[in-house]
Amino acid sequence: MKKSITFIATLLVAGILLLSYDLPKGWYKAGSEPDKYDMGIAKGAGMNGKNAAIIKSKSKKIRGFGTLMQNATPDKYAGKRVRMSGYVKSENVEEWAGLWFRVDGAQKGSLAFDNMYDRHIKGTTPWTKYEIVLDVPESATNLAYGALMGGTGTIWFDDIRFEIVENVPVTGKDINASAKPTNLNFEE
Repeated sequence: MKKSITFIATLLVAGILLLSYDLPKGWYKAGSEPDKYDMGIAKGAGMNGKNAAIIKSKSKKIRGFGTLMQNATPDKYAGKRVRMSGYVKSENVEEWAGLWFRVDGAQKGSLAFDNMYDRHIKGTTPWTKYEIVLDVPESATNLAYGALMGGTGTIWFDDIRFEIVENVPVTGKDINASAKPTNLNFEE
């Protein structure tokens, strides 16, 4: 009897330690420390009791970040201003978390980028809608986006949407604008 209880307890502990999440179809893990996070689908954890995506730290101390991300072609959005929105809920986020959106070009790398660093999510927060607005130039070749977390904690994200907008301020940086040579004689 004692051996049976010990065996069952060992299986339960092993099952808890092996708990993992399935990656959502079309999404993948990335970042500077992706293996220090559990990422995937949290069944029933979404805003309406449906599924949400989750990023949860596995270590007590993490120097770096993990992201659950996706890439898409910019065809529908080329030459337009685009708003990416989504809902995020957080628990015990020690450093920072946020949604992120990047527009890439063939020759110049990143053309526009916003990772919400200047308005990041921290601590424990309820489901909140966040938005990122970027211009997608005609020369864009890829859209990259997702959610990320630096340090420890847990975030859930849900209901990511993209829409073409007008007369809405851009939230991110136009990478090309900052890449132009300026103040080369250091007199300004």
